[in-house]
Amino acid sequence: MKHTFLLLLAISMFSCKNETKKDAANPEIISETTVEAPTKKYPEALVKVFDAHGGLDTWNKMQSLAYTQVKESGNVSTITNLKNRNIVVDMPEHTIGANDEDVWLNTKGEKAFKGNPRFYYNLMFYFYAMPFVLADDGIIYGDAEPLTFEGVTYPGINISYQNGVGESSGDDYVLYYNPTTYKMEWLGYTVTYFSKEKSSELHFRRYTAWQNVNGLDVVEAMVGYKAEENVPTAAGREDKFINVKLSTEAPDSSVFKTPETAKVAK
Repeated sequence: MKHTFLLLLAISMFSCKNETKKDAANPEIISETTVEAPTKKYPEALVKVFDAHGGLDTWNKMQSLAYTQVKESGNVSTITNLKNRNIVVDMPEHTIGANDEDVWLNTKGEKAFKGNPRFYYNLMFYFYAMPFVLADDGIIYGDAEPLTFEGVTYPGINISYQNGVGESSGDDYVLYYNPTTYKMEWLGYTVTYFSKEKSSELHFRRYTAWQNVNGLDVVEAMVGYKAEENVPTAAGREDKFINVKLSTEAPDSSVFKTPETAKVAK
């Protein structure tokens, strides 16, 4: 009887040990649910404009943008981190920069800077990075009346901003595109930085030439236009851009650091 009991106990222990091995070798699989972040939606026409310039996916891969604006008084070179929008604008007499903490002005000589650094530091960047900056967060899209100029009618997309976005969330933009190629042709924009009040008066820039850099069509030349009753009339100064570089690598963060000799703009 004793031997029979011991035999049954051994069989029971072996059976439990074998079951434990099975559980360890085949653990229970717990399924996980993957939740995808919502995709931002853009107007269909705006997506076609992005595509005509190389595509938003290609733009989003870029982390650095650099260009030089040709000016009679001396060229102006700009470098921007496209992800955090830190920027440095280097002029013959001054350098303006912005980082996560400050907007700063560094004067190279004795000549005073005419203007407001907070207004100026990213002004040309927004004109230059069109149309892709119109994919930024905080934008409200709407329909706009088409623009007819010299017999050609350009459809428009209205751009406004949620409160608190950028330095001038009251600004409005209107992108006008070629109805056949969907390339951007005109930009209408209001200026509210100084008045802090909404305006219906449009200023205009015409995008006259594009250059392909790293798979994207970016600005080579643009022309400012005088306007009457929100319609461009006469061409003004032309801005040309050279030495354009787009890179998937971020610029060195030290480039944007506030220099010890700089003054922080208020």
